[in-house]
Amino acid sequence: MPPLRSALRPATKFLRPLGVALTTTFALSIIALPAVAQSNRGSNGASNGASNGTSNGGAFDATRLARLDSTVQRMVTDQRIPGAVVMLVRDGKIAHHKAFGVRDLGTKAPMQRDDIFRMASQTKAITSLAAMMLWEDGRFQLDDPVGNYLPEFKQMKVLTKFNAADSSYEAKPTLRRITIRQLFTHTSGLDYPSIGSEEFRAIYAKAGVPSGIGTDGAVLADKMRVLATLPLKHEPGERFTYGLSVDVLGRLVEVLSGVPLDQFFRTRIFVPLKMNDTWFALPSDKQSRLVALHQEKDGKLTASHSVDGGGVDPDYPNRGIKYFSGGAGLSGTTADYARFLQLFLNGGELDGVRLLSRKTVDMMLTNQIGALQPAFGLGFAVETPQNDYASPAALGSFWWGGAFATTYWADPKEHLVALIYTNIYGSTARTGDIFRTLVYSALK
Repeated sequence: MPPLRSALRPATKFLRPLGVALTTTFALSIIALPAVAQSNRGSNGASNGASNGTSNGGAFDATRLARLDSTVQRMVTDQRIPGAVVMLVRDGKIAHHKAFGVRDLGTKAPMQRDDIFRMASQTKAITSLAAMMLWEDGRFQLDDPVGNYLPEFKQMKVLTKFNAADSSYEAKPTLRRITIRQLFTHTSGLDYPSIGSEEFRAIYAKAGVPSGIGTDGAVLADKMRVLATLPLKHEPGERFTYGLSVDVLGRLVEVLSGVPLDQFFRTRIFVPLKMNDTWFALPSDKQSRLVALHQEKDGKLTASHSVDGGGVDPDYPNRGIKYFSGGAGLSGTTADYARFLQLFLNGGELDGVRLLSRKTVDMMLTNQIGALQPAFGLGFAVETPQNDYASPAALGSFWWGGAFATTYWADPKEHLVALIYTNIYGSTARTGDIFRTLVYSALK
């Protein structure tokens, strides 16, 4: 298996998703539905079987919804994906929630609706929420220099010359300082290990700066201090570069809150939102629900449970890792992330719990980077008049996804949350694009 450290592919619009053999669909209020109630397992963890019925409360055309299911099932049958979980929420109610295929091609264990997936870069939006909660607490202003709070980032340099022979380089002081807003929007000048430019893949590798996926034997604070000694790819604010900006933002959350990132997430976000299945390191009683990480190679899918060439264990969520990457570290269920997205559609409140004000949510879902592409708010890519021609999503929709083929978006005009999860490294199946088309074609 190629190194997982190269797995954080930048998300294109709506990314890629997945599918296989079905479970039950139901229509229940997402506000009243804790994550643990969504399992179709018996008390012993076994499947209770699957219902072929669909109860979508009239939110979708039943015939066209069946076309979505058959398409995902065909992807499984054609071995484009091992399995998937699909979830659609309309008007705050779960309209469609099904599992397809298997969670592990090796064991053939059937996929379940409450199975847990590595979400990789879907962690970024949660880190962004955490930071904006601290912003509402008055702890910082968005255009404050990062170095005001993380002194190691005060005096940054920008790359001017790179020697590929030994990964040495020359750099000069930046003209501007990185701001906190630029961390949210990937305009800080920070690049990514493994998937970034050739120069920075080498620079970060030589310095031991990780992507954050499955990182072991280190803590975020130490690696962010190393990152601060390295040059930027370009001047802050100059352009969009997908990179480690949100990992730095996660470290900022730790410093301002005084607690590790996992603890802030648990106490301030996951417990209030009843996101009981979202973790950096899964508790022992949840580890059996982790979906296997699959790889596509030469047109074939295989499951991997062994350490890869990059030293990363594919089953890292089942280890007690202590590197809490704000850009890549979380695993969770479709139901948990649907609740997270519903919080934003509701203007910052869910189940009577308010985490953000309505105006803060509006700002987060507003393009922050002008003509730079992709249009990006404070944590999400966003649908604007300039890019709206490219998809059926309404203006104001927001999205991103994860390296292992997890995809989501939310559409405020249609009151829609849509997710499709699988776990594949190097997938060539365009499941995200196909899923998006089928979902919008099924709306009433």
